[in-house]
Amino acid sequence: MTTLNQKLSNQQVQSYKDMGYLVVPDLLTSTEINTFLQNEEKPNKKRLGLRTHVVDPQWAYLAHHPKVSAYAAQLLETKPMIVQTMYLPKAPLGELDSASPGVALHQDTLYIPNEPNTLMACWLALDDTSSENGGLCIVANSHQSGLKKAHHNQNTDEHVSWVQTYDMSSPDGKKWSEELCSFEMDDLEQMDIKHLSVPAGGGVFFTGLTIHGSYANLSPSKYRRAFAIHYVGQGTWVYRSDIQELVEVNLQITEDENHQTS
Repeated sequence: MTTLNQKLSNQQVQSYKDMGYLVVPDLLTSTEINTFLQNEEKPNKKRLGLRTHVVDPQWAYLAHHPKVSAYAAQLLETKPMIVQTMYLPKAPLGELDSASPGVALHQDTLYIPNEPNTLMACWLALDDTSSENGGLCIVANSHQSGLKKAHHNQNTDEHVSWVQTYDMSSPDGKKWSEELCSFEMDDLEQMDIKHLSVPAGGGVFFTGLTIHGSYANLSPSKYRRAFAIHYVGQGTWVYRSDIQELVEVNLQITEDENHQTS
């Protein structure tokens, strides 16, 4: 079993609390990355939207990854519950007619309202990522000001733009619908945006209030593929009905499962 004894240092945990994010190298091995990417090339893959981790063994492996899960538990200070998972590929510009767009800078709590707000994410780099190929951007300390105002992003050259209605429900049984869109934060200063360089296998943990996003992949030849896991702490209520069925992280998953299901 891979119950990990290794932990983030006190300095790393404090940096996460102060800055709202933490870059951690060497979360995934090259074998784990290649196994996942090879799985994505298979025809007739099982998919369940943002909950594909409950039907696809390779998505489940990354969602319950022992090292990632152990660090998430340490940062959340409670057992992590998986809310959703996302595969985020951006092909190089040389293979497309136009650049693969990014996601406008936002706070995840806008998309995943929850109570109490324990939302956090881990963004895993499956390629070497930088500003050139549309790597992750962060606004440090932005989580300390709470949920901020945002507008519907219209910059479709750099970012995807969409509007969708979601069903919501509260713990007391109240139901309603709410329109969400591709949010972009109001009054964001470009000088505050930090473009991260994260090597393949590394990851970025960040809070649900940390402003983050990405820009288009302008590299002629470099892919930018990533996998994101969103968690809440045990006992948290998620209002969106489509992702309300949480999955408890298995902190004792075996590394061999990665190869048995490939």
